[in-house]
Amino acid sequence: MTTNNTGQQVESLREPGGGGDLTVKLTRVVDLSLVTMAGMTLNDYLQRVQGCFYHQNGDGLADLISFRDPHVMSSRLMLEKPERDVERCVDPSLAEFIAGHLRAVWAAGSGDCVEAWKTQMVIVQAVARFMQELKEERWMLPIMYTACLDLRLFALAADYELTRSGTSKAGETLEKSAEALMSCFRVCAADTRTGEDCTKRWGLLYLVNQFFKIYFKINKLNLCKPMIRAIEALSFKDRFSLSQLITYKYYTGRKDMFDSDFKSADSTLSFAFQRCHIGSRKNKRRILIYLIPVKMLRGYLPKQSVLERYNLSEFHDVVASVRQGNVRLLSETLAKHESFFIGAGIYLILEKLKILAFRNLFKKVYHISGTHQIEVAMFLQSLKWMCVEDVDLDETECILANMINDGRMKGYISHAHRKVVVSKKDAFPPLTAC
Repeated sequence: MTTNNTGQQVESLREPGGGGDLTVKLTRVVDLSLVTMAGMTLNDYLQRVQGCFYHQNGDGLADLISFRDPHVMSSRLMLEKPERDVERCVDPSLAEFIAGHLRAVWAAGSGDCVEAWKTQMVIVQAVARFMQELKEERWMLPIMYTACLDLRLFALAADYELTRSGTSKAGETLEKSAEALMSCFRVCAADTRTGEDCTKRWGLLYLVNQFFKIYFKINKLNLCKPMIRAIEALSFKDRFSLSQLITYKYYTGRKDMFDSDFKSADSTLSFAFQRCHIGSRKNKRRILIYLIPVKMLRGYLPKQSVLERYNLSEFHDVVASVRQGNVRLLSETLAKHESFFIGAGIYLILEKLKILAFRNLFKKVYHISGTHQIEVAMFLQSLKWMCVEDVDLDETECILANMINDGRMKGYISHAHRKVVVSKKDAFPPLTAC
């Protein structure tokens, strides 16, 4: 995680895997040189909190409730019941979520990620109330970003533990966390009367990206629609930090792909890939996993050099099989790398490439035949040669009819004569024109 020039925290696109060591990751010290922070006393901590509040230092206060900040390593801050000390030293509007943070530090330090998650839920709701009290101000948005991010990460760890123990179903903690995040979303979305420079609506995109990560994780993409509408309705939607826009485009592009809106998916994923920092190879690779199938379905095949540069050898034979019209190789490749493609959620999308492989195979049949009136049996024979199972003349006609209907082949089928009459001009239009 880094911080951009607007103070917004920037996450990797990659989701944390597993859950067994997530609590350790959450408390990892980012800068080991800050050893004094790791030994911070409660009095020092609360003085810093109050100072940040007095100076409206949102970034500083965000660090003081972050589980990526060294202060969480201090045993002096691991307090099960810190309320009395907190209420005595900090402004009342801060007391609830600061006390909550110290309880979460205690829970995480005890290895209880479930209790830490429950406490973080309370923190997020308290932050929402804190934001609501401050009218026509947005300096506190970094505090919200940190609280919401930590909630999602704790939810992942808690979900793993609760699912493993059989206490709850997979995804339940994430769903409940989304409900807590919604309290912040409502506060930001409702701030419509404040001037553009000071409105809390600047916090919406960060929240929407957190929602996306949850909804994709629990496979409830239909819940993304109102989030997308909220962002698209903003007059300043193109003025968010580039890092947040890239994340937004990445997830909306994936959703467009699953909705079979490949033109829109191409546009949004291309935006994310082209603007992703050249040094962020892992993120660029992650975007390509979805952009490549989308591009291929639109007739654009990636170069071998791109696959090699981003270590995407799984796509090598996919590209080769489509280019050659080798349906057999495509089926074998999908089977060989099934776990990778299913894990990425693109297996069924890649299955759609078979129609392109059929198209290129039938184009070869057309050239070999040397005529514009071709027996359906010739196409059937080519399919059998490619080991396409359970196919007959009727099924072959159906494939041909779909290709003609989709504009991938010009002509018509004479069912009575079992022939295909193809156009004498441009019988197989370029895939990019379909």
